[in-house]
Amino acid sequence: MGLTFPEVEPAEEALETGRRLFRRETRFLKGVVDMQGLPPADRVEICFAGRSNVGKSTLINALTGRKGLARSSNTPGRTQEVNYFVLEDLYLVDLPGYGFANAPVEVVRTWQRLMKAYLGGRATLRRAFLLIDHRHGPKPVDEEIMTLLDEAAVPFQAVLTKADKTKEKDRADILAATRATLAKHPAAFPEIVVTSSEKGSGIDALRAVIAELA
Repeated sequence: MGLTFPEVEPAEEALETGRRLFRRETRFLKGVVDMQGLPPADRVEICFAGRSNVGKSTLINALTGRKGLARSSNTPGRTQEVNYFVLEDLYLVDLPGYGFANAPVEVVRTWQRLMKAYLGGRATLRRAFLLIDHRHGPKPVDEEIMTLLDEAAVPFQAVLTKADKTKEKDRADILAATRATLAKHPAAFPEIVVTSSEKGSGIDALRAVIAELA
């Protein structure tokens, strides 16, 4: 019997397809603060969701090879809009961080309402990539989003970030806890991606996964 939620292992051909896709220009399209501001649903889109400061913007920059494309910060809650990027016939969408954010409570509530409306109402959304900090594993607020994705019937794939910062002795236990959590959610895609934006590990694998969706 195989491992539940193994790490994705794309074939070399898929890896090269992903590299070719992300060599093309990725450009920032717009940031939106309500559903009426979303661009036309005229192409496949994938989104990146995760707790504040989990590294969404940094991961997008690593994927696209453009350091300043998505604004990243050590300050939780820096991403305050749904930010759209265009790559060929694909939208890459950076969602506001959920959970703790360094912002007024009502502002945070507005972000959360927008994110929930987006996840539940965007017909062209092919997959959500749910970023989880490898050092800590899934938190209760992550499970809340997993449940929301279950209810919205949006497939999501776990992407563990900051793998280079995880202590070696903790890796196996964190991965086991992550897999056990994912197993409870029917919308969870059956493979995970382990990444380090700083070291570049797992980036080509994630590019390959995205290219297949595109």
